[in-house]
Amino acid sequence: MLVFFAGIGSMATEMCASRLLAPFFGSSTVVWANIIGLVLAALSVGYWIGGRLADRRPSPALLGRLVLAGAALVALVPFAAAPFLELAVSGIDSVSVGAVVGSFVASLALFAPPVVLLGMVTPFAVRLGVSGVDDAGSFAGRVFALSTVGSLLGTFVPALVTIPLVGTQRTLIGAAAVIAAGAVPVLGRRWAVVPLAIAALLLVPPGMVKATPGVLHEEESTYQFIQVVERGDERRLYLNEGHAIHSVWRAATPLTGGEWDMFLCAPPLLGREAREVAILGSAGGTTARAYGAYYPGARIDAVEIDGAVSEVGRAWFGLAENPRVTVHTADARPFLLSSTRRYDLILIDAYRQPYVPFYLATREFFSLARERLTDDGVIALNVSTVPGDTRLAEAIAGTLAAEFPQVVTWQALRFNQFVVGLATPQPAARLRARLLETPVDILPAARLFAAQLRPASAVARPWTDDRAPVEWITDRMIAAYAMRGADESEELLPTAPD
Repeated sequence: MLVFFAGIGSMATEMCASRLLAPFFGSSTVVWANIIGLVLAALSVGYWIGGRLADRRPSPALLGRLVLAGAALVALVPFAAAPFLELAVSGIDSVSVGAVVGSFVASLALFAPPVVLLGMVTPFAVRLGVSGVDDAGSFAGRVFALSTVGSLLGTFVPALVTIPLVGTQRTLIGAAAVIAAGAVPVLGRRWAVVPLAIAALLLVPPGMVKATPGVLHEEESTYQFIQVVERGDERRLYLNEGHAIHSVWRAATPLTGGEWDMFLCAPPLLGREAREVAILGSAGGTTARAYGAYYPGARIDAVEIDGAVSEVGRAWFGLAENPRVTVHTADARPFLLSSTRRYDLILIDAYRQPYVPFYLATREFFSLARERLTDDGVIALNVSTVPGDTRLAEAIAGTLAAEFPQVVTWQALRFNQFVVGLATPQPAARLRARLLETPVDILPAARLFAAQLRPASAVARPWTDDRAPVEWITDRMIAAYAMRGADESEELLPTAPD
């Protein structure tokens, strides 16, 4: 029982660690690598210490107390996480690399102590259970098999059942109560008060993951933490790390003054009316709402991987205002792969902060997108940059140019580059003339686009599904910018018509 429940606890802790860190650091492969590496390192330390301690003091009572200590630490993690993660947010806000790294390490340190204690269980159990060399192998095999089965349950039950059903906090507390219950037969009935006390913590209501003034709505979906905040006359959608704004809503106008307005400059590039549009990464529907106002003839497939985000868009961001929008709950690339429709425009804004999903930035994906476009169709992407460093945008534009005959870019904002691929190439003068036919409210941005558009050429080594080093390039960009300590705000368009 001890080995089995310890296996459940160690993996449940790992799964919940990702949920606790995601609202502040995202859920990229880099974050997952840190979590998995930490858990493996902590288990290794636990195996080593547990083996040595078991040889010196092979006591069932000591093993039971170690398990209870591990259970107690697991139960404390969701409550102790707040000050560590608030320190992390403070570090990011100050744009100090040292503070960011230090607070990130500190938050990870939350999970090492309980995992070390749980890692001690397996070698301790082997030492106590082996009566001689004749059955040592078979007993050790049974112990590790039980530990692995527990780990499997600790992986799938939280991910598929308890986290979506009752949340991260109660999943950790429930796992801790189960771990503690396994120690009771070893220590005696009077110790049953410990798992009962831990289970009583299930009654504590989960607090807000991040206290923010003006919160209208927040929830933890299957994929991420979702928060809607109202500031003045503006609503903002925050996901995961809580710094990037993923959707904006204003009652008076669909214009935002931000990167969403870039996509309003794409339809004129066709030289005709846009009839079929796909928005990959629609979030709360800011772009879809604006298209309803300025391009009402366009039928839109709004694709968002998280259905909960789409529901938030309907409730808070005017997604339902455009009657020609069909919302699809799907990942962008699988949706495009299964679609039989051909689009005039494919708009891609599925790049989660701070990392681009690699499979949306490769030659194979852009080849698929071109197959789904009409003969004169246009693909447009919002790509993150930092002042003075456009390496990510250059790599993506260069990869796009390997599949599209013409690619142009526009550094619309300091942190956003508009990358556009045309299935049928056009002279630059014609593109500029078409941009001047933009609806009047969009004309200021369209004029900037026309004046500042630049051609992009294919890179020597386009990104592929096998090699797309987005995390490496993004980390270098963020680190270099943070060292400079710059922090500026900007707007692309006035947020209300003249």
